[in-house]
Amino acid sequence: MAATSGQGHPLPYDTYREAIARETLRYAEAVKGADPAGAVPACPGWTLADLTRHVGALQRWFGALLTRLVQEPPRSREVELGLPEDERDQPDWVAAGEPAVAAVLRETDPEAPMWAWGEDQHARFWARRMLFETLVHRIDAEHAVGLAAADIDPVLAADGVDEFLVNLPYAGLFAPGVTELRGDGETLAFASADTGEEWRVRLDPDGFRLVPHAADEATAAVRGRAEDLLLLLYGRRSYQESAYEVSGPTAVLDNWFAHTRF
Repeated sequence: MAATSGQGHPLPYDTYREAIARETLRYAEAVKGADPAGAVPACPGWTLADLTRHVGALQRWFGALLTRLVQEPPRSREVELGLPEDERDQPDWVAAGEPAVAAVLRETDPEAPMWAWGEDQHARFWARRMLFETLVHRIDAEHAVGLAAADIDPVLAADGVDEFLVNLPYAGLFAPGVTELRGDGETLAFASADTGEEWRVRLDPDGFRLVPHAADEATAAVRGRAEDLLLLLYGRRSYQESAYEVSGPTAVLDNWFAHTRF
């Protein structure tokens, strides 16, 4: 399934490597000194300690997968985490893991074939996925501690939109609602106001798929900055907010968002 925005995605591998390092340290800085028991509104039921453990553990897990260049779904997710006993030390633990992640990414051939749960069956899949896991959760953490501005580079944000939509059809393993997303031939467009890109998804009786950009009008459309689209797709924003221009029947949008958060 190819990207349909008409722009160059994925981005160069080095862009992911550099952004992962930057976002990891930004995450650690955001939660450093904050109450580990504080709630994370974007992740209902989670505390900052839960979120921080999740971010650090996923990075170490992805690093293990890349080191081994696994060729089939792993049977176990066991990996040495080295978690600190005191949850207040978790921000430093996340930051301390960054050099090892950087080393793995630097030493891995992004073109190396390997298993991935998404479309791209190469090592570069995991670098791209690690970036957006870290970036979105950095936003979650900053919001939880009262830092409101998202501050996402438009080019990265647009690539995050692309990464989300390209891989969404494969996400049913951990997001069962995705497998129930259906329609009657409606098309839904997501248009980035600041990068000029657009992605279209068609909802059919047997599922959904990305489709090439077409001249005809989409059934429903959402237009906004790439940063806002990214957070919308991840369920961190609502299309009813003023940041978005919406056209077409909202029932199509409601159907989409009811099935696609993960």
